[in-house]
Amino acid sequence: MAYIMTTEAEIIQKAGAGKSASFDTTMMTAANLRAESVINCECRFNFSDAYAGLNAAVKGILSDFCSSFAAVEAICYDMSNYSTRTAGEIQINVLRDSMRRDIELLKDKKVQDFINGA
Repeated sequence: MAYIMTTEAEIIQKAGAGKSASFDTTMMTAANLRAESVINCECRFNFSDAYAGLNAAVKGILSDFCSSFAAVEAICYDMSNYSTRTAGEIQINVLRDSMRRDIELLKDKKVQDFINGA
């Protein structure tokens, strides 16, 4: 399934082989909607409504954030399929770092000028 800012395939790929099959499409949809809400509120810009007019670079950053956000929720939902709990936690840390970078980029004034000028 495709969402506004990311795809189910990206979420599954980032959650890794340990993702529980119980974390289904309905849960991914809810997680992705939360991710979109967070990024819109954090940046004080409605990327969801403006998405069609954004360039590929900005869409890539939004997709990275939303898929990472949903993947973290998928991992946290059930860590029993990961080789160790630490393996799941390391994956969460990597995804969280990526989300932090994405937010910082989108909130940067120079990047905002780039987004608005594209």
